[in-house]
Amino acid sequence: MAGHSKWAKVKHFKGPIDAKRARTFAKLSREITVAAKLHGGDPDLNPRLRMVLLKCRAANMPQENVDRAIKKGTGGGDTRQYEDLVYEIYAPHGVALLVELSTDNRNRTAAEIRSILSKNGGSMATHGAVTRLFHRKGQIFVQRDAAPEETLMELALEAGAEDFLADPEGFEIRTEPGGFDAVHRAVEARGIAIASASVTSLSDVLATVDAVHAPSVQRLIELLEEHDDVKEVFSNADFGE
Repeated sequence: MAGHSKWAKVKHFKGPIDAKRARTFAKLSREITVAAKLHGGDPDLNPRLRMVLLKCRAANMPQENVDRAIKKGTGGGDTRQYEDLVYEIYAPHGVALLVELSTDNRNRTAAEIRSILSKNGGSMATHGAVTRLFHRKGQIFVQRDAAPEETLMELALEAGAEDFLADPEGFEIRTEPGGFDAVHRAVEARGIAIASASVTSLSDVLATVDAVHAPSVQRLIELLEEHDDVKEVFSNADFGE
């Protein structure tokens, strides 16, 4: 969930309770199966699969789960046809949400998402109203104790990174989507542990949400994230501390 802080998604994966961990693994398994079904089981030849495997690593998903999902995707056992969708949504209090989904039944998914919105103060936005607020960027997060700041910054910029940010928790490397893989591989090749890495959607136009209204926005985001067909929920909410 984008919007809390640069490190929000890293923390989101690191300490989920058992029920949430199981749901995360189930969703990642489905993403692996879809990616492998569409483009094969070799991550070096399948960028979509490689991106999902990065999420699996951040979530500490067991390798046997990964292998089983790849086998399911490449073995022909899953005959469902999936399509990728992006929903543009307004949450309460002026927050914009960009929701990425993968579904085998567009009508069912649309009805279920609209039901969640109607019960929680959300609404569908007109086409382009939300996407114009976001831009695609690669993000790589590294804990402070994983590498010296100057060494990591030099390595990242030489590999093609667009920006390098530091804060008390660690370092964030930003790239253009097309340059993400090269920078990620360069950091990995130096043996530097990566806390989280993905191509994501970021917004420079933030909606400030105060403590009174934050729970209703967070509740809607959480309900969307829990939906089986939802892969990612990006928001422009600024919850402050």
